[in-house]
Amino acid sequence: MGAAHGHRLHHHGHSAVHRAPAHLKILVLVGFVLLVVATPREWYAVFAAYAAVVVGTVLVARVPLGWVLRRMVVEVPFLVFAALVPFVAEGPRTEVLGLTVSEPGLVAAWGLAVKGTIGVMASLTLAATTEPTDVLVGLRRLRMPPLLVEIMSFMLRYLDVVTADLGRTLTAMRSRGCEPRSPRHWPVLARSLGALFIRSYERGERVHLAMLSRGYTGTLPTTTGGHEHR
Repeated sequence: MGAAHGHRLHHHGHSAVHRAPAHLKILVLVGFVLLVVATPREWYAVFAAYAAVVVGTVLVARVPLGWVLRRMVVEVPFLVFAALVPFVAEGPRTEVLGLTVSEPGLVAAWGLAVKGTIGVMASLTLAATTEPTDVLVGLRRLRMPPLLVEIMSFMLRYLDVVTADLGRTLTAMRSRGCEPRSPRHWPVLARSLGALFIRSYERGERVHLAMLSRGYTGTLPTTTGGHEHR
């Protein structure tokens, strides 16, 4: 059950991108994102090339573009923030679609939006072509601090458990006439989320004590993912 949650971002396939070692894909992603961030905002053609590289990788991996685009909704709050920048930034003003905006703010908004979009799409491509367990193995091979890897491992393992608890809590609230989306019931929702946090914290303590009683010394046995052992 543990890593099942991670499969929601993973698109099963047998392409060359899927088969590539996880640690190599992580290095390529980090290098690519750093390159995108370091590129001046005025190099518009270069950003078009970056986008073409990401889209080409998605196509080579045989991951449907619609599948990736639907999961990019996580970027919406960031894009909303970028859209506000031209209205609050200082500097020479210009008119766009009947609205007076800041020219430097417009360029800054473009830079934030295009760099963020390319970075999110590249990250989703990694998630779509790499099993969560393979990502952890890749991070170990890259000598990431073991404690951080263990934390991420437990996060993957118990995220589904916490999500299921949240789903049951929301179902119980609705069955009692309490709609979580209504502002009138937000105080009830806040108290329910607080209780969920406490239950999750206590579950973590029980799991930790159970592990210690079974000889846990701070390091879990290393497992290899589906592609790492080849």
